[in-house]
Amino acid sequence: MPFSVLMSVYRNDKPEFVIRAIESVTSLQTLKPAEIIIIVDGEVDEALHNILESLESTKDYSFCITQLPENKGLGNALRIGTELASYPIIARMDSDDVAMPNRFEKQIKYLEDNPDCDIVGGQITEFIGSENNIVGKRTVPCTHSEIIQYLKSRCPFNHMTVAFKKNAILSAGGYIPWHYNEDYFLWIRMALNGCKFANFQDSLVNVRIGKEMYARRGGWKYFTSEEKLQRYMLHNHLVNIPQYLYNICGRFALQVLMPNNIRGWLFRNLFRDKI
Repeated sequence: MPFSVLMSVYRNDKPEFVIRAIESVTSLQTLKPAEIIIIVDGEVDEALHNILESLESTKDYSFCITQLPENKGLGNALRIGTELASYPIIARMDSDDVAMPNRFEKQIKYLEDNPDCDIVGGQITEFIGSENNIVGKRTVPCTHSEIIQYLKSRCPFNHMTVAFKKNAILSAGGYIPWHYNEDYFLWIRMALNGCKFANFQDSLVNVRIGKEMYARRGGWKYFTSEEKLQRYMLHNHLVNIPQYLYNICGRFALQVLMPNNIRGWLFRNLFRDKI
């Protein structure tokens, strides 16, 4: 089953991290992709531009690189990339993370063995600096019923790990720009569309994070984005009024009222598994 890999890069991406991410989904994989789609979201510096230009001329893999005239965000870039994909299965990858060598082999086999499944993801480890300096693990549920239940309160997939059927994504409306939550919004619409979900218990991607990443997950704009998603689920009967109120009150306390340092501590110690 041939498949595409979908990535987006933008001006803040470091060239050496992009090279490592691409290497991890091509030469180091036990099952190679048929094409790698890279959406360049606005102008990038010369070093990154030269790297991307050199990829287009390589004969080892089929790279489809599309330059957008201006940066309009991840949701827009992934919408375009999904539409450009040549194959019915698309695997997502972020531009500074590292995929496990057997990631695609596992996911493609699972989709072949479970033709009713529309999307399969997995767990992630998170590292700072060195790839061996793992500081946490984000665990998500694995079965369809558990994922649907989890979706009512939190995002049930690690976005950079998913492999999905292109037609299932497009049937649900595709990626739509949504502040920090274009993936969560898509999973909600897929659930409403009757899609079948799964996650592996294994970690599929080692994710590069900054020291302040957890602390930054707050502010009015972040809270407003999540409140609108909760309201969307309420209007579509995925959650009831008590659960909606519980979800937004918790988010308001965490994302608006709480200082960055305390929010960061909570994410590291309550919302991540220790390794």
